[in-house]
Amino acid sequence: MRQVVLDTETTGLEPAKGHRIIEIGAVELVDRRLTGRRLHHYLNPDRKVDEGAFQVHGLSDEFLADKPRFADIVEEFIEFVAGAELIIHNAPFDVGFINHELALLQPAPEGVPGTIEAVCTVFDTLAWARTLHPGQKNSLDALCKRYEVDNSHRELHGALLDAEILARLYLAMSGGQASLVLAGEEGGDAATVTPGRLEIRRLPVDRPRLRVIRASEEEQQAHERYLDALSGHSGRCLWRDRH
Repeated sequence: MRQVVLDTETTGLEPAKGHRIIEIGAVELVDRRLTGRRLHHYLNPDRKVDEGAFQVHGLSDEFLADKPRFADIVEEFIEFVAGAELIIHNAPFDVGFINHELALLQPAPEGVPGTIEAVCTVFDTLAWARTLHPGQKNSLDALCKRYEVDNSHRELHGALLDAEILARLYLAMSGGQASLVLAGEEGGDAATVTPGRLEIRRLPVDRPRLRVIRASEEEQQAHERYLDALSGHSGRCLWRDRH
């Protein structure tokens, strides 16, 4: 499976009012692994950045004045995302802006679609998070805290930085841990998970037996809702297949 995790920054909130994309960032996942391929551009929007938007991302009119326009990078962008599943947090916002930019291309270069959905599928992690955690905060920052994804270096919003953070968050939310520590003490035993392989260093024989705490009925129901959400994204749930 090839996926592209994407984010944008804009001059304001509504493309219908003439707002434009000023930064686009994307990173590639293949079979749930970051490949190191990325796409990143700052863009000249040919209009002023709203003050409220500037407070969010810090991209000024002066900084953007000499940057390429969306039309200059659209073919590179389409080539990068074509055939992939786009993973976006609050996808309607970014997709709306991308499609607005595509609609402004007159004439559109050969091979450039009228909408991004013509060449990609789109998965909204915000909508998914709301099914997993109903009634809770599901912003990128809130989810990073919940899933212990480090975003301490994020002071302002940035398209590439947020795409990289979202990629790690998506892997954590969908069960993509690289390793699982079984013992809390330094030098303790651990299970290391790699594709198709599980290595376990045995616990010391004199270690106290761990107490088993059974899940409550409410916890079991919450777990089933989580598995339902996973099944809704991929069409199947490996946990249920194996149990």
